[in-house]
Amino acid sequence: MKRKFGDRANWRRITSRQFKSRYVESEAFTGYVTLYTIYALRDPLWKTYGDHTFRIADKGYAWLQYYPKGSRYVVTAMFDDRGDIVEWYIDICKNQGITDQGVPWFDDLYLDIVVLDNGEVFLMDQDELDEALTRGHISVKDYDMAMETAREVLHAIHHRKFPYFQMSLEHFRNDFVNADPFRPGGQYGKLE
Repeated sequence: MKRKFGDRANWRRITSRQFKSRYVESEAFTGYVTLYTIYALRDPLWKTYGDHTFRIADKGYAWLQYYPKGSRYVVTAMFDDRGDIVEWYIDICKNQGITDQGVPWFDDLYLDIVVLDNGEVFLMDQDELDEALTRGHISVKDYDMAMETAREVLHAIHHRKFPYFQMSLEHFRNDFVNADPFRPGGQYGKLE
């Protein structure tokens, strides 16, 4: 199981970036929201889902990430350099937390859900979850929790009750992340 950090400080592909983080408490959402903006990179990052190949990281791209308090998933909305959504990426996780420097993190439980802007949904990395269990990297309890969380998220998506699609579009287009008290995080400052 890998611990992943919102500031992606060790992502060597990216040569210039900005990371901001904010704790939000509202009726619609409670938890951390981060914005990772890419200014320069060595190579664009491309991903293929089904018959579709997408560029998900390039100059001018921005990743708006939600760490819902008490949830076993983290949602990343990936926007291109024109501000159009590329995809939503949902990481199933065991735990979430925050570093002393104010950077949100999660312990990745391998399973991922990708939702494209055309509504197509892909459950990813089931093989990695199975292998992690076989090799003893996770417990049966972790495995079952990952599968159940994925089922719950997929159910919410299929029944149009997963709020993060519309929320992320509104937040990104309304410049939510640049409104006070959104502060630079990680090496740029500490969250309140």
